[in-house]
Amino acid sequence: MKKIGDMTLYTFDETKDMLLGKVGTPDRDEHERKVNEALHAYRIGEAVKKARMMQNLTQEELGERIGVQKAQISRIEKGYSISIPTMSRVFKALGIATATLDLGTAGKVALW
Repeated sequence: MKKIGDMTLYTFDETKDMLLGKVGTPDRDEHERKVNEALHAYRIGEAVKKARMMQNLTQEELGERIGVQKAQISRIEKGYSISIPTMSRVFKALGIATATLDLGTAGKVALW
């Protein structure tokens, strides 16, 4: 917190603490989990978009390859509606034959 005249300025972390609770509280942990989940989904969507564009495919063309509408491809690329079966269909349609999920100390799992 910093006072400047009549104003009080708070850092981003101070604001999160006030609105969501301190680190380690249930509300804050849930918020952090959702943020991380959204970030991972966004990165997968970006990977789909990059692979599609490298192949000069439109969203509609990719959708036709896996049997969904262009709007569904748009949602996937934005990080929505991503499930492992959907990822498998999309990446296989893009010619990405294998994918591995790294589970840290539990090892790696082949997704397809």
